[in-house]
Amino acid sequence: MQKSYDFIVIGGGSAGSIVAARLTEDPAVNVLLLEAGGRDRHPFYHLPAGFAKMTKGIGSWGWETVPQRHMREKVFRFTQAKVIGGGSAINAQVYTRGNALDYDEWRQMGCTGWSYADVLPYFRKSEDNDTFENEYHGKGGPVGVSRPSAPLPICDAFFEAAGQLGIPRNHDINGVKQDGVTFYQLTQRNARRSSAAMAFLAPNSNRPNLTVRTEAQVRRLVVEKGRATGVEMMDGEKITAGQEVVLSSGAIGSPRLLQLSGIGPAEHLDGLGIDVVFDKAQIGENLQDHLDLYCICELKGPYSYDRYAKPHWAALAGLQYLLTRKGPVASSLFETGGFWYADQDARSPDLQMHLGLGTGIEHGVAAMAQGGVTLNSCYLRPRSRGTVRLQSADPASAPLIDPNYLSDPRDRELSIEGVKLTQKILSQDALKPYILAERLPGPDVKTDDDYFDYICQHSKTAHHAAGTCRMGPDDEAVVDERLRFKGIEGLRIVDNSIMPRVVSSNTNAAAMMIGEKGADLIRADNGTGASA
Repeated sequence: MQKSYDFIVIGGGSAGSIVAARLTEDPAVNVLLLEAGGRDRHPFYHLPAGFAKMTKGIGSWGWETVPQRHMREKVFRFTQAKVIGGGSAINAQVYTRGNALDYDEWRQMGCTGWSYADVLPYFRKSEDNDTFENEYHGKGGPVGVSRPSAPLPICDAFFEAAGQLGIPRNHDINGVKQDGVTFYQLTQRNARRSSAAMAFLAPNSNRPNLTVRTEAQVRRLVVEKGRATGVEMMDGEKITAGQEVVLSSGAIGSPRLLQLSGIGPAEHLDGLGIDVVFDKAQIGENLQDHLDLYCICELKGPYSYDRYAKPHWAALAGLQYLLTRKGPVASSLFETGGFWYADQDARSPDLQMHLGLGTGIEHGVAAMAQGGVTLNSCYLRPRSRGTVRLQSADPASAPLIDPNYLSDPRDRELSIEGVKLTQKILSQDALKPYILAERLPGPDVKTDDDYFDYICQHSKTAHHAAGTCRMGPDDEAVVDERLRFKGIEGLRIVDNSIMPRVVSSNTNAAAMMIGEKGADLIRADNGTGASA
């Protein structure tokens, strides 16, 4: 087996799959892509509604957070993908990019080349949009971006209910403005999930210069004389990289592997008996995530997809999908929602909502026996910051993930405002023909202390971890604006860990953009392709 490549990419997720595919467009470049998880052979990875199985363990590392000290020691299941395609293979397929001002703020923080005008071409480059082709959207790219194929009438009633509160309909929240409610566009093509692996790796699997290894977990990065020269696998196998090692293991996986390799806060590593290769205090700091809260209502009839949890209905849904590519199986189950304000003075929407066409869809969320609907909300620009640390030097041990939710009182205040907004929407006249009663939080939750009690019991991660290997111009930053590791040659990080601030939306589209831009930066710096 070949032991040396030009580039080794660690992590076959939303960014890593793209980096490997783009680099191997040059036939002279030889790339090894290493993915700790397995192949995406199971149908759940390809059927849109398969998302309902994902937060319950399929294709995941099975990690949890440490007890959250500002949420009464609540422990959150923290789903992190462990499969080729990464988060794009197990998420709800919602295609939102964030607000243009997010990226302009990155630029204002010193991240040259990362303004909205700089990154928009990379969003468009990936995109094969079935609805829009304009200055904001592309056609003909590898990733299918589509309208929902199986909306229900209650979705239109949701739009009308939001309108009754002054929240407008917005047909393209990735366009001119983010404000309003919408049918989300989805990373789907022909009613099938369009993951990064399916979009970028599968069509190029015959390239002789692209080697993809799954179930291939890296034990540590090999650093010699201040340069990353390769990797050591769990079985001791060593593989060298002639040009660069590219770390694309995500906001949890990347700082974890760096620390296992002796790269990180020296005091922490010393305490675990790990030889310090490079002291970098910021690795694993600056963890940001969106905390997801929800309101659940019981319905008067079968107006959501809950009944399809029963075996005979599930069989009918499967048949409908095979014949028509429509129905429950074609639904991501969270394809309706929008952006609005918790703080009316915010510079852009600071709340996101997702309308779940059922209950109990995600791990730990209550289900209604008679069927219901779920309206999630998350505050988009949290001030709380957490950490990713090791609990031991054993690479088989789970990391210590601490999002530090609600450590900032403002996050608590505006998160509660989000729950109150979802309650108001669900109580509007437009939804009364569908909704029997609100069951969670319910009428007994009245004061802000009541709401805090509620969210300490009923909340979850929005799966939007970011920031733990942040980009910046300062010496403390982990990577520079070209995503090169500060202090070790030949090492680059290309994933959501580089975000200085988490974007104001779902994070998968941003991860793909980072993969596209990162690949261009690598090619330019190594003289192998396009300039950037």
